[in-house]
Amino acid sequence: MLLPTIVYGQTLNKTVIEEEKLQHLLEETVDNKKVFGSVVCVSSGSASWIGSAGNLTDQSQYFIASTTKLYITAIILKLRETGKLGLDDKISFYLPSHVMSGLHIYKGVDYSGEITIKHLLSNTSGLPDYFEQKGENGQSLKDELIFGKDQKWGFEDAISISKQMKPNFEPGKKTKAHYSDTNFQLLGKIIETVTGMTISQALSKYIFKPLGLEKTYLYQDSTDTLPETMYYKKEPLPIPMAMSSFGPDGGFFHHLNQSLN
Repeated sequence: MLLPTIVYGQTLNKTVIEEEKLQHLLEETVDNKKVFGSVVCVSSGSASWIGSAGNLTDQSQYFIASTTKLYITAIILKLRETGKLGLDDKISFYLPSHVMSGLHIYKGVDYSGEITIKHLLSNTSGLPDYFEQKGENGQSLKDELIFGKDQKWGFEDAISISKQMKPNFEPGKKTKAHYSDTNFQLLGKIIETVTGMTISQALSKYIFKPLGLEKTYLYQDSTDTLPETMYYKKEPLPIPMAMSSFGPDGGFFHHLNQSLN
């Protein structure tokens, strides 16, 4: 997943906060090669400072890409806390048979029914990352997006692509882990099954409303122009259709200043 900005947060004694020095340091991080914009919040007790540089301001809204996964994890843990699921539950209990069929076949053995929620959360399911599957042109979905071929897909598409790939290892294999966006596509669907809500509604109920994050939401409308431009190397990367497709594995955009209210 591609991160459009760098966000820092740290706690300091307020006597250390010197706004001009902090702003200078912040502006030095923007090189217009790898970093095009930064927003920083420094706080100490009731005192706080927020600064920005480059193409971002303290009012900007920007994609947080795979940091989205932390929000999804928080909802899963909340559902566990309220007894609505268990981390050792087999995902087959929550997902339809057509999703589970052929999901994880490793060295001729079907391990699909052995995958647990914990495996998905910890990236120890062994499932491949649909984002990295190479097509007939030799390019992965990630490659195509980087080269400017914006496109849209859904949950079923992501799972179908994953099933065409070889798993990396059997679920829960000791000392093995593989980062996979497929895991979080599945977790998003489990959340929808357990709550009876769309993933967007569940996020609003369990995360956004309790924390007062009025300007953080799941990007679903590719015509929405509020998020700031992302970059790849030195070039703008306008991929609104893709960003509206990532969903639970990387489709949030955020506004830092709201966390200070």
